[in-house]
Amino acid sequence: MKTDHVVTTWQKNMRFHTTNPAGEFYIDAGPEDGGQGDGFRPKALMLSSLAGCSGLDVAMMIKKMKLAVDDFKIDIKAELTEEHPRYYHKVTMEFHFYGSELSEKKLQRAVDLSVETYCGVMAMFEKFADVKVATVFHHE
Repeated sequence: MKTDHVVTTWQKNMRFHTTNPAGEFYIDAGPEDGGQGDGFRPKALMLSSLAGCSGLDVAMMIKKMKLAVDDFKIDIKAELTEEHPRYYHKVTMEFHFYGSELSEKKLQRAVDLSVETYCGVMAMFEKFADVKVATVFHHE
């Protein structure tokens, strides 16, 4: 069974140092919440994890299918609940593909496979949020 291990250490005030299997970084609250803003915000990291998980899936499929894609990005907007504990209850995730020879059908299939089958972070998000996914093709 695969496991991950991180260690997060308080650095005083609202700042924490955390390890990750590939490196280390800081987590901090913004000034509005008593921090200095010198690190990543925990909830926003979850959105980056969602984009990264699905993005890695799609990148792997682009490579395997030998698709012509000049660039792609994932744009996520998420709405927090008003009550505590505040969590993302509405998430909109847009995949944007750029290129002059985009295979829309195959790229959409790659997105669908990631979202519906492979991305474990998406599976977690779907437990607590209404997630909407859109794909946008930019033919250059």
